[in-house]
Amino acid sequence: MKPDYSIPRRTVGLPPAAAGQRIGLLGGPFDPAHEGHVLISKIARRRLYLDQVWWLVTPGNPLKTTPRQVSTRERVTGAQLLASPLGFVVSDFEERLGSHYTVDTLRYLRNVRPDVQFVWIMGADSLSSFHRWKSWRAIFDLMPIAVVDRPGYTLKALASPAARAFGRHRVPDMQLRHLPEMRAPVWAFLRGPLSAQSSTKIRSRTA
Repeated sequence: MKPDYSIPRRTVGLPPAAAGQRIGLLGGPFDPAHEGHVLISKIARRRLYLDQVWWLVTPGNPLKTTPRQVSTRERVTGAQLLASPLGFVVSDFEERLGSHYTVDTLRYLRNVRPDVQFVWIMGADSLSSFHRWKSWRAIFDLMPIAVVDRPGYTLKALASPAARAFGRHRVPDMQLRHLPEMRAPVWAFLRGPLSAQSSTKIRSRTA
């Protein structure tokens, strides 16, 4: 039977959070984690006045057919080497929850921790293909979204089907600090220093 993510259950090892905290969620395989993830997290934490940033290491990417060779535990360990010294939290709770889709993960978090102000963080490269994600419109309705610019994706992201569909819900730069407390659907595009690093490039060099 498919798990019902709409019903709050045990917290499956969620990182600790105090009521009212503003927490950014950066999801992905982190295969491997790199400075691009760090830069995105720093920009979001600073511009949105976040109390925490959680790196959610996913069991896999439903849009990719290549079997994952590196275990979740190895990817978590690698991510912690980068994240922990900077105060970012790494969690593999998605695997224990049995969630393979972002919409299910976010729906669960909203229901089990309604007292926390969550923000979904993603790179501009993800926004450019966001319309291919499962229930992507529902994700916009679940919590505020912060899109951080990535090299070569600025125009693609802002012209994407998702950006056009929710264009009137985009928050101007002068209101960024209020994004976590706003009612969805709302989203913002964050600009700042760019990193060309990607997990795909690192894996190619290693191979």
